[in-house]
Amino acid sequence: MTRINLLPWRETLRRERRQRFYSMAGGAAAAMAVIVLGIHLYVGGLISDQNQRNHFLKTEISHVEKKISEIKSLESEKQKLLARMDIIQQLQTQRPEIVHIFDEIPRRLPEGIYLTEITQQSNTLLIGGVAQSNARISAFMRQLDESPWFDSPRLEVIQSEDKGSVRTSRFKLSVVKTKGKTTLVEEQQDKS
Repeated sequence: MTRINLLPWRETLRRERRQRFYSMAGGAAAAMAVIVLGIHLYVGGLISDQNQRNHFLKTEISHVEKKISEIKSLESEKQKLLARMDIIQQLQTQRPEIVHIFDEIPRRLPEGIYLTEITQQSNTLLIGGVAQSNARISAFMRQLDESPWFDSPRLEVIQSEDKGSVRTSRFKLSVVKTKGKTTLVEEQQDKS
């Protein structure tokens, strides 16, 4: 029987298999490294793109917030201007009222009364004066009540004074002023 030594052949086969295994493992490791590096670069690119978007959104938000603050300041200025316009419009409509009031008071004033003061507190006129009798004060209050420019006259104070043979009464009364009845001429002037 012949003996053949197969050891070197098996040894070389094992070495070749080991080299193939190591080369395949190295190739797989290299392929894995390339895949991991590719995924890392891809995810890094996505993160970079998202950071750019976030930065863009932050700058746009800051621009929009500036515009919103400008709009709010313009809105407050608009409200101030509208309030001023309302005040001016009220003054324009009230301007002829004082003329009517100062025209109406002497028309309604009966003889024997003279006025010493007239003050205004919002829509109320406080009228002070001296009368020859209390009846004249009553007549004056009735005349004011009949006027389209006044409403609700109310006597606040009345004091009698004797100066020699003459007896007078000092009085203070309040009356609410109203808009009055406008004439056709005034309505046409308001429209034009």
